[in-house]
Amino acid sequence: MFGDLFEEDFSFISNNHCGKGRKSKPSDSEPPAPRDYTNLSGIKNQGGTCYLNSLLQTLLFTPEFREALFSLGPEELGTLDDSGKPDAKVRVIPLQLQRLFAQLLLLDQQAASTTDLTESFGWNSHEEMRQHDVQELNRILFSALETSLVGTSGHDLINRLYHGIVVNQIVCKECKNISERQEDFLDLTVAVKGIAGLEEALWNMYVEEEYFENENLYRCGACNKLVEASKSAKLRKLPPFLTISLLRFNFDFEKCERYKETSCYTFPIQINLRPFCEQTEMDDSEYMYELFSVIIHKGGCYGGHYHVYIKDVDELGNWQLQEEEDRLIEETALQDTENAKETENPLEVLKGIISKEEPKQIPVDQLGQKLLEKKGVSWNKKYRKQYGALRKYLQNHPQIFRFSPDENKVGLKEKHNLLFKLDSQGQDLQSLSQKNDVQWNSEKKPARERDSSVGCHWFDLNDSKVQPIKEEDIEKQFQGKESAYMLFYRKSQLKRPPEARGNPRYQIPEHLLNEMNAANTELQKKRAECDSASNGIDLHLHLSSCYKFHNGALHPSLTWKESVVDLTIDRRKTLGDLRQSVFQMLESWEGDMILSIAKPLPAGLHLYQILDGDELTLDGIGLADGADIFVWNGKEVGGTKVMTGPDHEPVVINVLRLAEYNEGGKGQHFTESQHVFSCSTKLGDLRGALAPSGGIFLKNGSGPDKEAKNWEVFLEEDMKETVKSAGLTDGCSVLILDSHDQSFVNASSGNLTAFTYDISWLQVKNFCRKEDEEKCVKITATVETVMSDIKMKAIRELQLEEELANDSCLRPISRNGKLLSPIPEDYTVKEAELQMGSLLGLCRGKAPASTQLFLYFIVGSDQNTSPEMEIVVEETASVKECLNLMLEKSGLSGDHWHLRRIDWCYEAGEALSQENATLKELNVCRGDTLVVTEGKLPPKGFLKIPVWWFKSSSPMKRGESAQDQVNGMTFKLDALQVSPVGGHIPTDMDLCYAGSIEIAGEASLEELKLQVLTLPCCQEQVVPLPSFLRAWTVDSRRPGKLLRNNKQQLNDYKLGARVEICIEPLQKEEHLGPHELLLRVQMGIPGERDYYASTDLVWDISKGCTAWALRHRVASHYCLPVDKIEIAKYFPEKFEWLPIPSWTQQISKRKRKKKQESLQSAPYHLKDGDIIGVKNLLFDDAKDFSTARDDIGKEKQRQLALGKKKSGQAERLQGHVFAEEKLNMKPRKPEVALSINVGVFR
Repeated sequence: MFGDLFEEDFSFISNNHCGKGRKSKPSDSEPPAPRDYTNLSGIKNQGGTCYLNSLLQTLLFTPEFREALFSLGPEELGTLDDSGKPDAKVRVIPLQLQRLFAQLLLLDQQAASTTDLTESFGWNSHEEMRQHDVQELNRILFSALETSLVGTSGHDLINRLYHGIVVNQIVCKECKNISERQEDFLDLTVAVKGIAGLEEALWNMYVEEEYFENENLYRCGACNKLVEASKSAKLRKLPPFLTISLLRFNFDFEKCERYKETSCYTFPIQINLRPFCEQTEMDDSEYMYELFSVIIHKGGCYGGHYHVYIKDVDELGNWQLQEEEDRLIEETALQDTENAKETENPLEVLKGIISKEEPKQIPVDQLGQKLLEKKGVSWNKKYRKQYGALRKYLQNHPQIFRFSPDENKVGLKEKHNLLFKLDSQGQDLQSLSQKNDVQWNSEKKPARERDSSVGCHWFDLNDSKVQPIKEEDIEKQFQGKESAYMLFYRKSQLKRPPEARGNPRYQIPEHLLNEMNAANTELQKKRAECDSASNGIDLHLHLSSCYKFHNGALHPSLTWKESVVDLTIDRRKTLGDLRQSVFQMLESWEGDMILSIAKPLPAGLHLYQILDGDELTLDGIGLADGADIFVWNGKEVGGTKVMTGPDHEPVVINVLRLAEYNEGGKGQHFTESQHVFSCSTKLGDLRGALAPSGGIFLKNGSGPDKEAKNWEVFLEEDMKETVKSAGLTDGCSVLILDSHDQSFVNASSGNLTAFTYDISWLQVKNFCRKEDEEKCVKITATVETVMSDIKMKAIRELQLEEELANDSCLRPISRNGKLLSPIPEDYTVKEAELQMGSLLGLCRGKAPASTQLFLYFIVGSDQNTSPEMEIVVEETASVKECLNLMLEKSGLSGDHWHLRRIDWCYEAGEALSQENATLKELNVCRGDTLVVTEGKLPPKGFLKIPVWWFKSSSPMKRGESAQDQVNGMTFKLDALQVSPVGGHIPTDMDLCYAGSIEIAGEASLEELKLQVLTLPCCQEQVVPLPSFLRAWTVDSRRPGKLLRNNKQQLNDYKLGARVEICIEPLQKEEHLGPHELLLRVQMGIPGERDYYASTDLVWDISKGCTAWALRHRVASHYCLPVDKIEIAKYFPEKFEWLPIPSWTQQISKRKRKKKQESLQSAPYHLKDGDIIGVKNLLFDDAKDFSTARDDIGKEKQRQLALGKKKSGQAERLQGHVFAEEKLNMKPRKPEVALSINVGVFR
């Protein structure tokens, strides 16, 4: 607040005043909190991983899955220690999953971390902050586990537990021929919209039949004609664990937006699947399933939160609801009250004493004294032998007694306070619990361990938080914004062995048990150390022998190391222990030792109350970490009597005197000095000390922290007040006007208002001479001081030549050290919008006049290669005149240049196209940055389009030269100029710069293609028709949007002013319709991680852009069976392949036609030019679509991201990164496909 107001350095004194506050410990050094009373561990949320946490908890509480995973030993999976070895095949994902499950079962911590697991997925920090769909994660995680476990005994783990079969049948009504198709599933997806519950959805899917009749007939393969038929589906094989996904997210085609279905959707705790199965002759137990997990989504379709309700099948947790705990407390209280009538129970004696206390709380030590006064005998003599120590006895009855946070005081819980009062009035306690008007407000407490006969119970696992729930609470998740999203059922036949009940160590491998035991031992050690550290406080002892008292406060006479002694002590120790420790440290101390609380003030060190009461604890008297203690004899320091207490606090007052006028004639100049007075000093004595010859005495009427222009006069009757009562505090200003200064004062309304302005100060740094560049001076000024006066004062203070005044100017310096535009010399401090303490640079060069503009400019759009330059122009100058001046200063010439503004991301933006308009008319302001850009601006209505030549590379035929054959014509790529702009280009594509064209926006696409052929590098080509050329926009140095319809005008494409076009030659004529999608398909080479050359595939999507339709089109293209191919879409910017699954989504068998998911939506976003990889399962059963180039690309991206992260951290350490203001409405992030990276194990 005061800056460098004082010359002395008091940095050795703690900022902690009077010992208030506690020592702040870095959170990283604290061990994790132990488990709560449920004895179950949650999972930490990494930012957006609640969906992952819910699924992991479900898998953990699926004992059969957990134990099957634990059964895989290091001999099959490898070890994490070998994961860094290049030749070792370590299956990291199942190993990390084993380790996480072991931590959740055995490690004594409130929540486990999934960081190691997500790193094994190949996720970065951005992926962990994104929220994904838990249904999508369930499928991808199972796929990753299947791939990771190939070649081990657990290769069929997922299929063994979750695999089921659905059979679809079509029955001909004439020949009764049955055509069936079998589908595998790991989870069933059921509809929610318009359906009451799960049973109805399953009935629609597996009981109702769909009929082909009237105009919608079925072609029977046996009859070889169109016939009536019925279509149905049944469950052929049921898995041990049935996963059901609810389709709560839908699309509103009228509003064109997604929405969440929040209607009521019921599902049973137990379900019989016999009606939905193909085989129904088995026993009922084969079809019975029990619900054991419900994943719940809270929020909307664009974001929200996941948590999970789970049934504790193995009874690993402690379950106790608050209502049952209250009932147990009440029964205990009633039983204790009855026993007290028969014998003298100490419980009732203590309750009686506490209930009579007015604050309802009493110190534990006084409770023992009160017991002695009431019974005539102490606790130790009468009760200690039978019941133990008093404090321990109180702690053993938490349902009755409540301790204060520091555990020094004890009181009754409200319920038992009420019970005791009613009992004392003779009321019947047995009927108390039956009265509806009694409200129980007992505090929450850890529940007792449940009885072993209670059975399985439900828990709500919400990231790190775990709490018990009732089975009836599941019904609350039938509907609403917080509702069930995934259901997990287990066969009722699955029984758990008795030894697994309540045993979290069951079937866990020995090496993981040892690791968890060691981790728990380390946790206990850290918690003990943390407890000791959290109760330890650092005290700063100031020794009186090293201080002197002057100017109203204590000041060190030696260095701070010799004046201050640091002492660390436990806050639970007494003041007597502290005094003893000080005596031991200061062996040479003689006489009485008084310890006083000290407080650092702007004037120096001041003493307050004396610490007394050696039996009190340090925490009880208010001492905390960082407190300052002064050690002295209680009377004097260095022979000077020291006044202590708040009534004698020293106050620093700024004394201002009106000295002379400013040279500019605006405002007044003040001299400033600081004086220290006791807050008990009377104003009369203050005036006598500051103005012995008389004068007017004024104070700042608005206080030290506010801007003020009014000064309030102290009247004669005010002279009896003290400094404190008059409101003068540290930093307050008083103004002394001598008799010759009173002409500047005018009487108004009983107060005197001085015609002064706000007092301010500025810093001026010398940039005129290199050797004095670091020299900086402080200039006193007012808001009305003109800049020319400040410049002259700075020249004199810096001891520079007076002639420099005619060839220098003042320029503000930004927070990152950049010199901003000069300030006109006739501006005042207020007009220049300078704040107190602003930093200015004194630089060579004249300041611009108020009619001139100071501008920055760069040549080209790359700031790194072109330095920023400065120029001063008249605001009435035209754009053309300004451009010529900039070209002249930068040493350039010619008429092929134009000016652009700089946009918000510091790139060339809007062009200044009106060359004859003035800078003032175009709102170009002082300090703006312009970009001198090469090239003439096209006429109005014309587009200047850079053109690239694009060609898919293919292996050269034997004997073929470097000349490429296109449409029977030859051309040399050497004639094309390769663009200097870098960027990633796929290895199977060439993108070469061909030149630029100017064309009217009303021209057609056909005319654009014809004009492209007039470019010098393309003139030798002979193209029969424009339809032999394909036009794309260029996006991120690769083909972007495909331009269709040669007759369409360019304006209709909305290309924009900075569009770039690439042209692709074709071997045959092409006319793509609006519903035709152009894809590039490439077949994988069997046994290799590579592909054959890509070919173009035109796909008609007018009947639907579904995965099923695409698979049939690709299979037809390669003349392969549909079930013998696998396809995936390539994302070149991430070097990733996203498989397009072969299964079809289960939907309700309604008679009305259902709309299937489109591949043009998330997560595939299929568009023109996308690459589709194809695997021929007849020769290649590998499901890994990635190539060696993808591995290299991902590694480069990882290294680049790591470098950016390190550079960003360095910039933040230097203080040069300033965050942009966040908008109130954050833009919605684009949806990103979820993926898990798995190694290859063959």
